[in-house]
Amino acid sequence: MTRLDPITAEVVKNALAYASEEMGIAVRNSAYSPNIKERLDHSCALFDRRARLIAQAEHIPVHLGSLPWGLGAMLARGELSGAAMREGEMWIANDPYVTGTHLNDVTVVRPIFFRERLVAFAASKAHHTDVGGAVPGSMWPEATDLFGEGLVVPPMRLVDRDEPVEGTFALVCANSRTPSARAGDLRAQIAGNYTGERRVLELFERYGLDVVEAAFEQSLDDSETRLRAALRSFGNGVFEAEDFLEDLDGKPSLRIAVRLELRDGSVRIDYSGTSRQVRYPMNAVFGVTLSGVHYALRAVTDPTIPMNEGCFRPVEVRAPEGTLLNPIRPAPVSGGNVETSARNADVLLEALAKAAPERVPACSGGTMSNVLIGGERDDGTLWAFYETNGCGMGARSSSDGLSGVQCHMTNTLNTPIEAIERELPLLVTRYEIVRGTGGDGRFRGGDGLVRAMRLREGSASASVLADRHTLAPPGTRGGANGTCGAHTLLRGTNETKLPAKGTVRMERGDTLVVQTPGGGGYGGKLSS
Repeated sequence: MTRLDPITAEVVKNALAYASEEMGIAVRNSAYSPNIKERLDHSCALFDRRARLIAQAEHIPVHLGSLPWGLGAMLARGELSGAAMREGEMWIANDPYVTGTHLNDVTVVRPIFFRERLVAFAASKAHHTDVGGAVPGSMWPEATDLFGEGLVVPPMRLVDRDEPVEGTFALVCANSRTPSARAGDLRAQIAGNYTGERRVLELFERYGLDVVEAAFEQSLDDSETRLRAALRSFGNGVFEAEDFLEDLDGKPSLRIAVRLELRDGSVRIDYSGTSRQVRYPMNAVFGVTLSGVHYALRAVTDPTIPMNEGCFRPVEVRAPEGTLLNPIRPAPVSGGNVETSARNADVLLEALAKAAPERVPACSGGTMSNVLIGGERDDGTLWAFYETNGCGMGARSSSDGLSGVQCHMTNTLNTPIEAIERELPLLVTRYEIVRGTGGDGRFRGGDGLVRAMRLREGSASASVLADRHTLAPPGTRGGANGTCGAHTLLRGTNETKLPAKGTVRMERGDTLVVQTPGGGGYGGKLSS
């Protein structure tokens, strides 16, 4: 295929990048649940007809590798069943062993046709607050298999001949405690895909099939070239690192070990030595593992490189089957998408710090501090709430870490207090930075935060899924560790310490208090 003039190639590339961003805006503006419309817990991407990623919005890092991996798996399932995608359809799935994250993340895919020819795909992934399962929020810390975490949806049609498939909507809604929000959020994802389709077709109409497809190829090649050049700047070498996650008893027993080999602009990552999969939801499907790899490389090399399939070409990842980072179905995986992905990023960055120490900060809080609360109002209606909480960012080589921010594998906002108190029977009684929780050093780690919510009516189940309650976020180059996180339940004058991972019953007037860890410090303090 002939190489385009650089101006046309750049125009098409940037149009695709903004089209994926515009898809996200459409999802946000159309969504029903606070988790999507307020926290922006969704991602959007565009693919060529061969299911290669051509543009992905700067949304959720944990979706960086899982969306391409998941689309490939969905298409393979369709081909195996003889149900190839047709014009006018959209397909849905949330099976983690197909789509690549966890059950709450629902993927919706739209094949795009130009003059009756398949030319591209639009895809969105959004975290639906409740998809059934044993607890509100569908991320039960004690689930022993995938089926305890909620409804499993294999690839199936959500839209046919540009009309909603009511049976699919009914299936998803019937398995959620908040069915109207599920229907609304699915329609928001449909709107996002239509937006992406419209922008892609505008490019094909303006430039023609050959030019746009040539621009696809050139963009992929350019990203590959730039990433290889960035990797070569680190030189060659083998770098190893390990860290641990805490089990249900709070013991740091779950090991993630990585061997990272840099060779002439390519990188090979091997997770041999990582713990075997476990019978609770700290397992991360391989799509999540890939996301951590691509996030860490993107953060340490050049984040301005367009994110597409070209960035995957210099990277080889091996995670032995049956381990924490590549479990065998039906191992539970809800926490793997959040907590294990966060620790995977920590380990990868620690290994990369040995190759490029000035580019990598000390460890951040290392947990998304997930909170899931739901129950029954006084009038009998059900409700569910989910959010992640910011922590302290690790200090950098030239400045302090930020306080109370989402770090590494999540890129969501908080849920505004006004939204919580307007839509849910919760009262936010405390929300502030906890000063002094970041590690000391030449540059201080960022501080964690505290968030306290009181149940105003009815009763509820509260699940917390976090880490770094036992093993503090480490400092680097002589910097001090950050402070561990903590959870408590206030009932009257009694205060009960809660584990990092577990479920507790809340009654009217009870308050759940979540304190997140601080980040590690960077460098020893200079003598005066």
